[in-house]
Amino acid sequence: MTDLSPDGLLRRRSLKAVAALGAVSALGLGACTGLDNAPDSTFVLLDGSKATTADLKGKVALVNFWATTCVTCVKEMPSIVATYQKYQDKGFETVAVAMEYDPPSWVLNFAQTRQLPFKVALDNTGEIARQWGEVKLTPTTYLVDKQGRIVKRFVGEPDFAALHKLIEELLAQA
Repeated sequence: MTDLSPDGLLRRRSLKAVAALGAVSALGLGACTGLDNAPDSTFVLLDGSKATTADLKGKVALVNFWATTCVTCVKEMPSIVATYQKYQDKGFETVAVAMEYDPPSWVLNFAQTRQLPFKVALDNTGEIARQWGEVKLTPTTYLVDKQGRIVKRFVGEPDFAALHKLIEELLAQA
C-alpha cells in the first residue's frame, strides 16, 4: 500500500533525489576510475603555445580544473604551487586548466599576480573538461602516473599530505 500522506510523499521524493544523485555521481566518476588512460588532450597555454597529454608521459602529472571565481580553487592554489615546487625537479608536472566560463583576462591576471610557476591552460570551448569526464565542479584535480594513466581524481581540495605521499610513491616507480 502506498503512503499518500504529505510525509509519505516527501519521503518518496527524498529517496528519489538521493537515488538520482547516486546515479549522477556514478556516471561522473565512471569516466575516470581505476587506471584509465588520461584522455588525449591539447592544452592551449596562456602564452599561446600548446602542450598535450602525450607530453606528460614519463612524468607524474597533476591536472587541475579550476576557476578564478572559485573560492576553494583560489584557496588551494598556494598548496598546488608548493606541491609543484617540491617535486618539479623529480619528474613532476602541473597543468592548471581554467574552465571555459573563466574570462581569459582574469586567468592571465591571476597567473601573473600570483606568479604561477607551472603550465596554465585556457579551456575556452569546454572540450578539455568534457574529455576528462565532463568536469563541472571546481576544483577537480587528476593525478596521472608516468604511463599516462589516471591514478586518482579529487573533487574539491585534496588532502595535500596524502597527495604528496601518493606523488612520492608514483615518482619512485619505474
